[in-house]
Amino acid sequence: MTSTTLETGPAGAAAAGEPVTLLDARQVTMQFGGLTAVNKVDLTVHTGEIMGLIGPNGAGKTTFFNCLTGMYKPTSGEVRLDGEVLPPKPRRVAMAGVARTFQNIRLFQNMTALENVMVGRYCRTRTNALAAVFRLPRHRREEVETREHALKWLEFVGLAGSGDALARNLPYGDQRRLEIARALATDPKLLLLDEPTAGMNPQETRDAEALITRIRGLGLAILVIEHDMRFIFSLCDRVTCLVRGEVLVAGDPATVQNDPRVIEAYIGSAVEDDEDTGPAADTDAAAAGATAADTAPDSPPSGRVPPPSRPLLEMPPNAASRHTQPQSERAEDDHA
Repeated sequence: MTSTTLETGPAGAAAAGEPVTLLDARQVTMQFGGLTAVNKVDLTVHTGEIMGLIGPNGAGKTTFFNCLTGMYKPTSGEVRLDGEVLPPKPRRVAMAGVARTFQNIRLFQNMTALENVMVGRYCRTRTNALAAVFRLPRHRREEVETREHALKWLEFVGLAGSGDALARNLPYGDQRRLEIARALATDPKLLLLDEPTAGMNPQETRDAEALITRIRGLGLAILVIEHDMRFIFSLCDRVTCLVRGEVLVAGDPATVQNDPRVIEAYIGSAVEDDEDTGPAADTDAAAAGATAADTAPDSPPSGRVPPPSRPLLEMPPNAASRHTQPQSERAEDDHA
């Protein structure tokens, strides 16, 4: 990699002493009609920290991401970045310093990799439509700067030789990295990654882990959703587990990993023996049945005819007659 300086968020990440809170989400709630997808979630991310967000499918993780990035306006609660309330508008959130990737890759498939990253830089340019149409000097200058900036990020994520390739023609792992490069082109302070290793093989997952560690080295804070527990617990400084839209447990990876509530949320709890099963319960049921038989009336209530009794499993008629024949007659029939 050439010696270039990549401008990022605060450079004093992970400084000694008390951690500096970058993102502060307070009592965030998101309701869709009568459904509460996110319920009073509190979450903080410190400068230079990698924060993990886990939980089973349907726990509300991506909905919470959408609340943080302005895709959804929370029903209640607030989100602050560097002490300032983030407006529920995606462009203004990006300009404030929050960038994200998506669970399902969202690239401009018919644009080149370089053009995709240049689009991410758009929120940092000031050229208006008129200047772009007439290609005024300011527009040309910003276009050159944007191109150089995009090339640096492509090189950073390992796609230096793929700038002219169409996004749709890139391998799956490269498309994931391209999404990260586009997010980094916005010069964020906080990077939100929604399942960055989904669908990757083990080698691609290791490469993604190394890339995220390098991004943290630039001074950025990272909030990552992931279902790969080995990836999360080996990478993150802290982890929060969401279940049914609420925070179940939060803490360091070892604490969360060994919490029985987290294990139960993912794989369920052991089936306990029912109090009403076993020999004693069978005896009680038999006694109850005998009591009911003793107290039952001999004849049905007036005006009602009891249904004829039938066995649950009926044999064919010829089979029934053979069972009722004397053995000698059955032998003669067999000889006949």
